Amino acid sequence: MNPSTFWGDAPPAVPAAVLPYLTEAGSLTERLLATGHRFDVVVRFQGSAPLFDEESAAFALPRGSIGTVREVVLTLDDTPVVVARSAARLGCPVWKSVLTRGTRSLGLTLFGELPALARAPLRYAELDARHPFYPAVVRQARHAAPRYPARRSRFTMQGESLLLCEAFLPALADFLP
Repeated sequence: MNPSTFWGDAPPAVPAAVLPYLTEAGSLTERLLATGHRFDVVVRFQGSAPLFDEESAAFALPRGSIGTVREVVLTLDDTPVVVARSAARLGCPVWKSVLTRGTRSLGLTLFGELPALARAPLRYAELDARHPFYPAVVRQARHAAPRYPARRSRFTMQGESLLLCEAFLPALADFLP
């Protein structure tokens, strides 16, 4: 998988009700809260971990570098609807406290508490078995799928970047009108 060609500018085909969630330029957390269903963040991992090659490349680090990583599942009424992975340079003081937050939603901080934050345009893909995040996404889905629509964000603050990958599970459509 070539990270530079895997992610594109156009979102993949998804049900019409899901598209506004996939392309949300603001807080996905706020949009999920607005469904009226009980929203929770379930932390699957938080700490030091190997970065994916595309993350290492984005941070100009060698392959196999260790970073600060947080993987969570966003749920509605206890049903997983989004699987997310955030990554930053290991020990980066700008992002360390943001990524070591337990079950507090990352979106509430990124879009409500950090006025100096800059976000690059969203990038989109369909995660499949070629992508290293795919196994974590499959583990949370009710039924395995060959591909999952996803988006990637790059946030920058004080010259340091945070990468956020969010994969959308088919169950999300069950909660939308």
